[in-house]
Amino acid sequence: MAKKRARLDAMAAAGNTFGVVAREFIEKMRRDGRAEPTIEKNKWMLQTLASQLAPHLITQITAKDVLAVLAALERSGRVESALPTRAAIGRVFRFAIATARAESDPTSALRGALQRHAPVSHAALTDPTGLGGLLRAIYGYEGWPSLRGALSIQALCFARPGETRSMEWSELNGADAVWTIPAAKTKMRREHQVPLSRQALIVIEEMQNLFGDRPYVFPSMMTGKKLLSENSMNSALRRMGIGRSEHTAHGFRSSASTILNESGKFSADAIEAQLAHLDAREVRRIYNRSTYWDERVRMMQWWADLLDEMRDDTKR
Repeated sequence: MAKKRARLDAMAAAGNTFGVVAREFIEKMRRDGRAEPTIEKNKWMLQTLASQLAPHLITQITAKDVLAVLAALERSGRVESALPTRAAIGRVFRFAIATARAESDPTSALRGALQRHAPVSHAALTDPTGLGGLLRAIYGYEGWPSLRGALSIQALCFARPGETRSMEWSELNGADAVWTIPAAKTKMRREHQVPLSRQALIVIEEMQNLFGDRPYVFPSMMTGKKLLSENSMNSALRRMGIGRSEHTAHGFRSSASTILNESGKFSADAIEAQLAHLDAREVRRIYNRSTYWDERVRMMQWWADLLDEMRDDTKR
């Protein structure tokens, strides 16, 4: 009888690891009809960011164990992810309590222990005169050609700078004029597709002629093989005389968002989809290609044509 009881206890314990309970919690979210972006975000936090908790019995995980996971996120630079991850871990513990597999939630003891994330405001030019001058500086840049190309694509496609810098030839489909950014490279950990304007295709063709034998479209000037460094585009802007408080590589996203929204020509959903943002209410996958793709194709070509007008208008 004792051996049977021990065997049953061992089986029960095996089903009570954090990883098992977290998977059950995610399935419950799906059964409850939670929005898919919300489910995917929780799945990413619990199974990727908090993966080191997975093999441990949920009853044996302490506040110190959870803090170690969250502190590692902060040290890696993911300060903005630490608090949401703590909340997701707490939801798993509360689910475990509700299903009689735990008696307490150790995350409640960590309130105030984490660094608060302060959103960074990226300087951006949004007036036609300033933006036109910036574009002329980029197109006239005589430094490393991959830097000029990367800044041009950043202006035309307004992806996140890290996505632009790490663009690979395998992500590009010139025939369909599409750049597919893999989920692993995106902030939301979800594949994102960017319509390529005629102007963007010209820049990519120029890079193909120069660097087509290398994996990255915009290789570093230091090695000729690796991608541009994190600060390379901003450093180039500084060398062009564009101050840090005037504009940054990330600022092209704000420039595009502001001008596209003010134009009144495109829906806010299409603009947010192109920026790869989540819907504020997290109830729709607004970046769904089938829903907004045609509008986004038109929008990206309109934006590229507008940038040409700004760059060519020296009278502004």
